[in-house]
Amino acid sequence: MLRPSSRAKREAILLAAERQFLADGYDAVTMDSIATESGVAKQTLYRHFGSKRALFLALVTTQTTAAGGRAHGEHPQIDADTDVRATLTTRLEAQLAIVLAPELLSLRRLVIGEQGRSPELAAALYEHGPRHAMRVLADMLREFDAHGLLAVPDPESAATQLNWLVMGEPVNAAMLLGDDAVPSPAEQRHHVARALDLFLAGFAATERPTNAR
Repeated sequence: MLRPSSRAKREAILLAAERQFLADGYDAVTMDSIATESGVAKQTLYRHFGSKRALFLALVTTQTTAAGGRAHGEHPQIDADTDVRATLTTRLEAQLAIVLAPELLSLRRLVIGEQGRSPELAAALYEHGPRHAMRVLADMLREFDAHGLLAVPDPESAATQLNWLVMGEPVNAAMLLGDDAVPSPAEQRHHVARALDLFLAGFAATERPTNAR
């Protein structure tokens, strides 16, 4: 575990790195410039991260992990009386809004631009971003199925379908057309609602079990 002083230096480094990478692009940033802005000695910077590539990887991992935590938070309590649509709506609206934040979109564009040289960056973003989201959704769908609220024989596959049904068009449009293509909050809510119409119709439980026994 890092000491408070070391943790503060690491956070200052990551903050400076994020600002510079997003403003200037990967190639234009140097370890010298990050050390200067963060107020950390260059040798301390290298001791924490080793190289600019390792620093960028740490930034990608930290930011996508934090975004996942904000989007998914604690696992919801699910029982036989849970409102499936309301539970999924809350989770998916939060996920979509967070992924469409300008800083995360810019980071994703940078990672894609570096994919040919450093595929580990894209792998980290995928693992801590979309892959984590799909694991969370799969766990929820598995519980919905267990309580007879949905019929989901393959939760992992269904989670993948639901994730990209919601995320695919808005994220692709924003990535390719720029931040001006990001839908408004009202448009995002409408998009999530229509995606859930389709998904819930496809995975509706045919018969809800009784608790007579």
